[in-house]
Amino acid sequence: MADKKLKQKRRRPEPTSDDESELPFKNILKPDQAILETLKQLFLAATTTTTAAANGASTSSSSSKPLTLSDLSLSATCREVTDLSLSAVQSTIETLILQIARSILAGNGFSFQVPSRASSNQLYVPELDRIVLKDKTTLRPFASLSTVRKSTITVKILSLIHQLCLRNIHVTKRDLFYTDVKLFQDQTQSDAVLDDVACILGCTRSSLNVIAAEKGVVVGRLIFSDNGDMIDCTKMGMGGKAIPPNIDRVGDMKSDAMFILLVEKDAAYIRLAEDRFYNRFPCIIVTAKGQPDVATRLFLRKMKMELKLPVLALVDSDPYGLKILSVYGCGSKNMSYDSANLTTPDIKWLGIRPSDLDKYKIPEQCRLPMTEQDIKTGKDLLEEDFVKKNPGWVEELNLMVKTKQKAEIQALSSFGFQYLSEVYLPLKLQQKDWL
Repeated sequence: MADKKLKQKRRRPEPTSDDESELPFKNILKPDQAILETLKQLFLAATTTTTAAANGASTSSSSSKPLTLSDLSLSATCREVTDLSLSAVQSTIETLILQIARSILAGNGFSFQVPSRASSNQLYVPELDRIVLKDKTTLRPFASLSTVRKSTITVKILSLIHQLCLRNIHVTKRDLFYTDVKLFQDQTQSDAVLDDVACILGCTRSSLNVIAAEKGVVVGRLIFSDNGDMIDCTKMGMGGKAIPPNIDRVGDMKSDAMFILLVEKDAAYIRLAEDRFYNRFPCIIVTAKGQPDVATRLFLRKMKMELKLPVLALVDSDPYGLKILSVYGCGSKNMSYDSANLTTPDIKWLGIRPSDLDKYKIPEQCRLPMTEQDIKTGKDLLEEDFVKKNPGWVEELNLMVKTKQKAEIQALSSFGFQYLSEVYLPLKLQQKDWL
């Protein structure tokens, strides 16, 4: 009897509602219904904005044509690629090879006019809020020691793409590399020439039937068809559904979500998926697990444009988190030639922001000192036109560089492993705290 009483005394007390209320800022959270009303306002505003953008409201209220480069009077000539059918890609390659053959038979050798993808040939267009490629080209002659190898790789890639067109099949970039390892030497070289080929042919990389391995995942209030199979993303478990590499086989998107939550890190994604955050606040959660891949960027844009949902981004509080966010929103310089298809307009920066570190009392031991490279990257970002356009981004970046502190999303776990889903995100939504 005495032993039983002793065990009862030693037993750890069950947590009470008072214990939970000790979480920082939990006591100022409103009921979920009140936060949902706030989300309704965001959803309605996004629907109106997306519809106006799709109807070209920024150029003419009577026009139904989306705003494009050709609608603008830019000082520099820019180039963009388009989606081409396999037959069109095949025909373009054959025309190019005939030109090369005629040049060789005429005793002139051959060379490629390759659009330059250097930083100096990039232009940020505020009206489109994305980076585009200017029209400068570089000559890649075969009869030159400095470019003979790259010219050979270009011919090889063109030959492989032509085979894909004839067979109507897809391959991965890795498959492409292993067709001639000795020639390519490194996959980065075959990948770079693949982008060059897309520029030369004037088509999107997706038109070449070369895809990257699956990387991004999605979970939440979304149903879509993947090559004819219907996928319900609420029934995909904690891991979610891998984003299909072939965006042309994705269709019939349906959702009752109020927003899309774009997450930088896999760890934060898993936390939100396991807590089924998308059921508490109807949303679609998507991540590329770090650097954005083409498939995830295409999928995010498709969701935004078809479902007309606002996109809120959750990234680390460091310069690289903001760079990742900018790739989704404004495009990458490496693939600026296809920014029209790869960028998602009007992504809002929800967190983690530099100002959040003090606002949410993130402990000092959970903050990291910025390296010299971090600080340089932050200062470089402040010089970018797409950052200057947003005063809120400038203010946050200046604070980051001044304090020389950064933090990952996981820093919130110092308050509890579920603090992200239970307090931080609900409070952000409640306060409309996004940029």
